[in-house]
Amino acid sequence: MERKRTPEEIKTEIEGLKEEIEKHDHQYYVLDQPLIADAEYDRLFRRLVQLENEFPEFKTNTSPTQRVGGKPLDLFEKREHRIPMLSLQNAFSNEDLLDFRDRISKEISKDPQADQRIEFFCEPKFDGLALELIYENGELVSALTRGDGVVGEEVLNNVLTIRTIPLKLRSTMKPLEILEVRGEVLIFKEDFRTLNEFQQESGLTTFANPRNAAAGSLRQLDPKVTAQRPLKFFGYAVGHCSSPSFETQIELEEMLFSLGLPVLVCSRNKTLQDWKANLVHALKKKRGPLPIPFLTDHFSDVLSYYQLLGELRHELPFEIDGVVVKVNKISLQQDLGSIARNPRWAIAAKFPPEQEETVIKDIVVQVGRTGALTPKAVMTPVKVGGVTVTNATLHNQDEITRKDIRIGDHVLIQRAGDVIPEVVRVLKDKRTGSSEPFFMPDHCPICNHKVIKLEEEVITRCANSLCPARIKESLKHFVSRRAMNVEGLGDRLIETLVDRGLVSSFSDLYHLKAPDLMKLERQGEKSVSNLIESLNQSKETTLSRFIYSLGIRFVGEQTAKLLADHFRTIEKFLSTTETDLQEIPMVGPKVSEAILTTLSQKTFKNEIKKLLASGVKISSGRRPETDGPLNGLRIVITGTLPQPRERVKEMIESSGGHVLSSLTKKTDLLIVGSDPGSKVETAKAHKIQMMDWDQLLDLLKNQ
Repeated sequence: MERKRTPEEIKTEIEGLKEEIEKHDHQYYVLDQPLIADAEYDRLFRRLVQLENEFPEFKTNTSPTQRVGGKPLDLFEKREHRIPMLSLQNAFSNEDLLDFRDRISKEISKDPQADQRIEFFCEPKFDGLALELIYENGELVSALTRGDGVVGEEVLNNVLTIRTIPLKLRSTMKPLEILEVRGEVLIFKEDFRTLNEFQQESGLTTFANPRNAAAGSLRQLDPKVTAQRPLKFFGYAVGHCSSPSFETQIELEEMLFSLGLPVLVCSRNKTLQDWKANLVHALKKKRGPLPIPFLTDHFSDVLSYYQLLGELRHELPFEIDGVVVKVNKISLQQDLGSIARNPRWAIAAKFPPEQEETVIKDIVVQVGRTGALTPKAVMTPVKVGGVTVTNATLHNQDEITRKDIRIGDHVLIQRAGDVIPEVVRVLKDKRTGSSEPFFMPDHCPICNHKVIKLEEEVITRCANSLCPARIKESLKHFVSRRAMNVEGLGDRLIETLVDRGLVSSFSDLYHLKAPDLMKLERQGEKSVSNLIESLNQSKETTLSRFIYSLGIRFVGEQTAKLLADHFRTIEKFLSTTETDLQEIPMVGPKVSEAILTTLSQKTFKNEIKKLLASGVKISSGRRPETDGPLNGLRIVITGTLPQPRERVKEMIESSGGHVLSSLTKKTDLLIVGSDPGSKVETAKAHKIQMMDWDQLLDLLKNQ
């Protein structure tokens, strides 16, 4: 008989699991260097959920299980910063930076005992949302936006969902009583592009730039919305600290890194040439912390750093709008103090705005894979930020009307988020009588099918599923890296294949023959051979990738994973019902309706049959279920149980079960509490196994 474990042993295991999971979160989200496979991480996480639900007295706010986001708020609480979050004075040129140096030198010269040699710490100026994290005894207890610098808003519930932020600081020493970490919340450029694609295809308003997207995401009243946004955090300063152990800015940021906080690591390069070489190498690797900060005691290096980082900014994974220059020595920062609302010891050197003037020669309409019609401005070519721009998105008719954009207008354009060119405003003083207003067409510009516009959407759509433009865009999505991952099948080749009549569906791709491909322009024997091989390799895929590749509206990567995890096989997914979909967390009515509408189309189901007949093999992508007594079981709960319903649900799911909201013939197990409803009689009629609370606990404790 197994010895009953003591509470202290249970607590020790829980603390060990929390520490191990936080370590792997840091390795994965901060260092981008995972140490274990996803399946092993999932096993650790499920075990922690199980123990915390069995022994809720050991559950804490700093547990990794609390990152899912709490209940929606009615409003944000206002709180005062212990130390004001000052804004930096701006510089816009080398002359402004030299004036900054001269002011500091003048202040220091007043003290004959002062060391006249000044070190300057240079780092990028993030274009995100300033945030203060408050840790007490090593645990995250509060998170405040900058607000007006004196009073901010409490956004802890939302911050808990950001994986790069540790809930408990890593340290071998006694944790600081109070540590206020200041930094920036932002969204990476690639994530911003993906987010806007989702917004566009969903008929939702797109974000103007990554900063707006980050700010809007952090200030959501519902933390579950924030949890779905790809937010990241970088620390770069400290507010109040109960016992500081750093003497310089570089030591401050190294301390933050040692505590598990994400920072940009200064590699202490002696020359700018070494710094640039290391940064370029790190950017090519696309892994690990980026060595962007630079330390120097030569102000000429500060000026060169400002210029070089301006040239490299487009290579960075996130948006920056300048450089921050700080006096490195903390005691000197304190001596210099501040004036008005700006510290004397730091300055923000802003990059020149990357906006240029051009002329809109025409406005054309593109058709996406879901039929979304997007207007695009065709412009006189102009260089913006070193890139020649000829087109800019106009989003939708509402945007065109709001900005009063017309064909023939002189406009100011910029690259939004260093990614998407957009029209900032019309230069109306240069407008002539020849400018022509634009209105979205009432028929598809490609197939001439009548377009539709739903009341709740800003997007106009082509409803013809056989529209050549929709087919092309659907194929591009199907073969993309995160979908079926077919290499060598670029956009231009797909368009050629459709135009030549060689491909009109997903399954047609797997019937392409080398002789047909060899007849196409720019297709040699080797490239054709590689393409055929890549198509064959793509036939081995996972259910989540396959569902995502089908391009069902509103079904992105995350939703595809939820669907795959729930249904396990493509056959079960194809036979789903509204009731089945309601049982999946995070799949709401809008998504369910889109899935059911798509699955109701005979041509869609026939296409999947053709893909399977072509040799596509779909695995669940899951680890074999062998370590949980409830693995794979569909479970319904009825009546009142000793634990809250949500806790019971977590216990079941941590042991591999799936909790459903309604009883059907497919249900495997009914958990019966006191005062059960009619579900008991239904379960008896369908011979569904039933279990009471004590039996459930015995089963889970003996696993």
